[in-house]
Amino acid sequence: MLVQHIRNGLIEEDHDGYVLTSNLGFATEYPYYLRSCAKPLQASLLIDYGLDKKFNLSSEEIALCCASHAGEKCHTDIAENLLNKFKLKYEWLKCGLHKPLSKTRQYEMRLNAEPVTYYHNNCVGKHLLFLALCLENGWDVSNYDDINSPLQHEVKRKINELCEIKHPYPITKDGCGVPILSMPLKNMLTGYINLFCNEKYQKIKEAYLNNPYIIGGEDRLDTEIISNSEGLVAKVGAGGLCIVVNIKEKDALVVKINDCNMDTRRLVVFEALNKLNWCDYKCDKTIKTLHGEVVGEIKIHLSF
Repeated sequence: MLVQHIRNGLIEEDHDGYVLTSNLGFATEYPYYLRSCAKPLQASLLIDYGLDKKFNLSSEEIALCCASHAGEKCHTDIAENLLNKFKLKYEWLKCGLHKPLSKTRQYEMRLNAEPVTYYHNNCVGKHLLFLALCLENGWDVSNYDDINSPLQHEVKRKINELCEIKHPYPITKDGCGVPILSMPLKNMLTGYINLFCNEKYQKIKEAYLNNPYIIGGEDRLDTEIISNSEGLVAKVGAGGLCIVVNIKEKDALVVKINDCNMDTRRLVVFEALNKLNWCDYKCDKTIKTLHGEVVGEIKIHLSF
């Protein structure tokens, strides 16, 4: 049990899950899907195959390849530029359509009758990178989302290498249609430390640290963490996941909220970061009426 909402002595709401660092916390062996926490691991191939140098990618462009962005103008402009820089065709993208995650951008688009495009998809940077890798290696772009394609075999191999996976775990399709791996939480931490604390992937680390708004955007937890700390890299994933790396200490934190409540995830992540002395960022844990009267509290239970 991680979080309880208490009003006048009664528990009204509770949320369970896991909080784990490389050295602290209960390490369940149950595997969870990486979801969008896979993105920086997948983007390591951008460095391995030299796309960063061949296309002279900016820090912002590398960040978008690792992002779950909110679909704001700053994000979609970079995505469109990347498509042209990689010499891709718009119709090759298979990420699917959804409204921007940014409520502000949704409102602007309704006001101006702007259509939703693939560029608004929070996973478009990953898909652009996948297509660029296919062109670079002569792989078929039409099946880049297929688990048996050369691209996805290479993605799987690379993630298993970084996360030090010794035997296979279940694989499914992520929301954007590409294969996504599962693994125990401790292996996610291993993968992030092996990536972000490795000089070979310094450009990915710097992309996160220098472009927190491109990584997420409006109301995105990873953007909030990076922007309000020094030397912390963060990435959120669907399914109640968030992973944070402390570059200086070469340590990492993972939070998994089992009911996937995003507000709970935010509170637990910051409570853990504060308790670890990785940052000092206070969250309001009071329960209030619409008139501002305090009628309860949110209690967070951490095992370290």
